[in-house]
Amino acid sequence: MFEVKTLDKPDERRDFPRGHLEAVHMSGLDFAVGTFEPGWRWSESVGPIAGTKSCEVHHNGYVVQGRMHVVMDEGGEGEVGPGDIFVLAPGHDAWVVGDEQCVLYDFAGGMAKDYAKGQ
Repeated sequence: MFEVKTLDKPDERRDFPRGHLEAVHMSGLDFAVGTFEPGWRWSESVGPIAGTKSCEVHHNGYVVQGRMHVVMDEGGEGEVGPGDIFVLAPGHDAWVVGDEQCVLYDFAGGMAKDYAKGQ
């Protein structure tokens, strides 16, 4: 098997307040590009769509541009920025830091399949 797609033509796009997601679905890989504008916060922009208290999607990601602050439900927190590769368990809130949009790639699959879809 050999399968190739381009981010210039994603399979789907999901818009939400202050951001959007573009997803590419392939055999064995669901890939997402998330673009989050300044002022975006998961609990305000995506939480009402998801219908959950916090983000329940697992993320394996790479930050291309901008910064994002993450707070875990159990209290841990941190920040990611350009060039950072991260693994983020379900049960968190996050928001864009500063005046630059945050763009990240997510390889875990859940973001491409389920993120910002209603229950």
